[in-house]
Amino acid sequence: MKLYLSGHQERYAVEQLQMQLFGGEKSEFSETPFTGDGAVSTLREGAVYRTATTVITLRGRTGRAQCRVRKERADVRLTRRILQRSYYLAAVQVLGERPPWGALSGVRPTKLSTKCLLEGGTRRQAEALLRGTYFVSPERSRLCVDASMQTVRAAKLLAPQDLSLYIGIPFCPSRCLYCSFVSQSIERFGAYLPEYLTCLLRELRHTGELLRRSGFTVRTVYMGGGTPTTLSADQMQRLLDALHESVDLSRCLEFTVEAGRPDTIDRARLRAIRRGGATRISINPQTMSDRVLAAVGRRHTAAQTLEAYALAREEGFRDINMDLIAGLPTDTAEEFLSSVRQVLALEPSNVTVHTLAVKKGAELRGMQLALPSAQEVSAMVSGAGEMLRAADFSPYYLYRQKYMSGSFENTGWCRPGYPGLYNIYMMEELHSILSLGGGGMNKVNLPGEALTRFHNPKYPQDYIARIDTILRQKDELFDLLRESRG
Repeated sequence: MKLYLSGHQERYAVEQLQMQLFGGEKSEFSETPFTGDGAVSTLREGAVYRTATTVITLRGRTGRAQCRVRKERADVRLTRRILQRSYYLAAVQVLGERPPWGALSGVRPTKLSTKCLLEGGTRRQAEALLRGTYFVSPERSRLCVDASMQTVRAAKLLAPQDLSLYIGIPFCPSRCLYCSFVSQSIERFGAYLPEYLTCLLRELRHTGELLRRSGFTVRTVYMGGGTPTTLSADQMQRLLDALHESVDLSRCLEFTVEAGRPDTIDRARLRAIRRGGATRISINPQTMSDRVLAAVGRRHTAAQTLEAYALAREEGFRDINMDLIAGLPTDTAEEFLSSVRQVLALEPSNVTVHTLAVKKGAELRGMQLALPSAQEVSAMVSGAGEMLRAADFSPYYLYRQKYMSGSFENTGWCRPGYPGLYNIYMMEELHSILSLGGGGMNKVNLPGEALTRFHNPKYPQDYIARIDTILRQKDELFDLLRESRG
């Protein structure tokens, strides 16, 4: 679907919304005017108002809408808002329905409601902002504000010197068809794992020394991937021992290891994780249907999920997260909600409901597998929400991605007292995140809500080759951290 801008250069704000609202259409930016299907976003200055107009034509239907703001108020934020509002209102005329997230296009819709609450606004005011200004549906507005309420509580646990630590293990036993994460299968890249671990321990010890000198303290730890339990029990123990030797965890509120794939979980690994101080783990079935698991190339069964969960309970884990994905190939609403029921019967502390996002890096993108319709995905997501609320779960964080089925969201749900704090701090960008390992992204929060990112190399072989550069980058990062504290 073509997009042409007239009178402004706010391409990102408009194009992202186009990709959200017309996810089934290939978005194409046009440098010149065109005729036929596509969208034209125009911004004009008048004597009193700055006015945004959008005209969208698609398959014989045309929508046109206009929004404006007084010129003396027309800063960058309000200009982008009227551009997106006019685009949304024109799109609704073409689509014939109101998308659940309205005119919001960002990854973090909760930032708006969280900001409102942190500045003294009420729940009612936060919901009114989402519904009135951005046309978010009542259901999604409630979801968003519920998550923001958890964020406000989590923010109160932080001190100015706090940050979180992420440790990445970018290896998996095999690659699932829907996966776009930075992970390499052990089958093809297992030879890199021993040297990768050696380099990771170097980065960990170097970072630990920088932490000691800086006065910053670790509030949460998250080990993700990939699949961290691709490490053997001995390798896991070696890594966790080095973590405790290098980093003061006396102020750590939560320590998560994403065990992930049930086919990598055994008693020896669980004991190593438990001895290493983890307070929370993930066991991620994605679906409890063996038929759907086979369709996405996930090499385990629902029975293995039940076995892994029972082992984790036997080894003393009480805070366990489980992930499910709505919209997987060949899945149905009935089967997906059956998966939700089976997971809830296990009584985990957290359940994360993802919506399938078919990203460019996923093998699934080039395949002809049948995907559930937007209506079916809607039934999956809304049905799961109803079941989770009935089981006394509440949303504690959420985010959106490009190419998501039905333009929905990923939501973390928790029982009372069990929010995933790292997920909140990372997604809401409440403080700095130190990331170690391949694919890690360091985020340094600076004064004035500015954010600086440092990326570690994505792939294990590149991480190994560039480890000396990575350590120097950590030095630069800590220079920034010290400056941010004044």
